[in-house]
Amino acid sequence: MKNTLPYFVRGKVVKGFGRGSKSLGIPTANYEQPVVDELPDNLNKGIYYGFAQVEQSRVYECCLSIGWNPYFGNQVKSMETHIIHNFSDDFYGSILKICLIGYIRDEMNFSSIDELKSAIRRDIEFTKQELSKPDVAKLSQHPFFTNSNGANDGTNGKSNL
Repeated sequence: MKNTLPYFVRGKVVKGFGRGSKSLGIPTANYEQPVVDELPDNLNKGIYYGFAQVEQSRVYECCLSIGWNPYFGNQVKSMETHIIHNFSDDFYGSILKICLIGYIRDEMNFSSIDELKSAIRRDIEFTKQELSKPDVAKLSQHPFFTNSNGANDGTNGKSNL
């Protein structure tokens, strides 16, 4: 996995299960399934941190889950991104660019929804700390975010940093 990061993903936002906002109070943006299916096999399932951009917005901090969300018993792998910003409207159908920078932890099951919420809050705090480091923060200025098509001619993939 170490050689995989940073990893850049670009795709359309689609409706997910609706649990992020409703059950957890932590909204997430979900990619179309083909984007998730194209993730490299050596990208471990778990919780990551990085930067995200919706269309041509400013770049925001984010943390995200890649996997099956064991607490909810998903049958299909998903990639759910929590952008650390309060958006006034949904942005389904928009292009979301993400730069995965670091790995936080393995995905895991929880005995209660409150335990899951606490873990997510810790993940968000860890994300903020890591992304404030100058050597990491510079990735928010990567050409992937400033070019209209993103890095690699608009496709997913590894940077040549």
